[in-house]
Amino acid sequence: MEVLTDNAGLFWRGFVGTVQLTCLSTLLAFALGMLLVSFRISPVPLCRGLGATVVTVLCNTPLTVLFFGVTLGLPMLGLTGAGYFTLAVLVMGGYASAFVCEALRSGVNTVETGQAEAARSLGMSTAQTAALIVFPQAGRAAVPPLGNAVITLVKNSALAGGFSVYELFSTEKTLVERGYAVAVVFLWVAAAYVVLIAVISAGFRLLERRLAVPR
Repeated sequence: MEVLTDNAGLFWRGFVGTVQLTCLSTLLAFALGMLLVSFRISPVPLCRGLGATVVTVLCNTPLTVLFFGVTLGLPMLGLTGAGYFTLAVLVMGGYASAFVCEALRSGVNTVETGQAEAARSLGMSTAQTAALIVFPQAGRAAVPPLGNAVITLVKNSALAGGFSVYELFSTEKTLVERGYAVAVVFLWVAAAYVVLIAVISAGFRLLERRLAVPR
């Protein structure tokens, strides 16, 4: 307990950093994911091809490579205005958006095509059909995979610690450098991750039950 009590401020700073990084990355991932899935289900072949290309590239590129590409590549292009925290949010949110897109697209596939056709027969545009008919129903089916995407974001936030962003993994490095036992510090940091992931999992389970369709 001495490791925790003597360094409560550092642990709290790292925990808050991880929470902030996860929340902002999640918001960006959901916004970009909805945009990407709109492209993927678009009736325009060019939009579908563009959406599929972006998702394929992001899904098959390691997150570490994206971090290096953004944090080292942008300064080489003269784009140095954003801080490391902002760059980490952009990288993690952009990376996770591909998985959010695929989760939503799997939900879209559960919606009967007859409903979209009925909406169009009533004079609704493609955008209105997607926003008012398809996406609300698709969101219900996509809750579990979306929860997994957010949990993965929490775990991936540890990579940001290697790029000058202070979060839980940075706390571990700091305390180890101060001479504390690696195993003890690791256990406390791991416990913080477990608590955070447990809260997120409980929230998505509750959301899944609330949105479940009675059968």
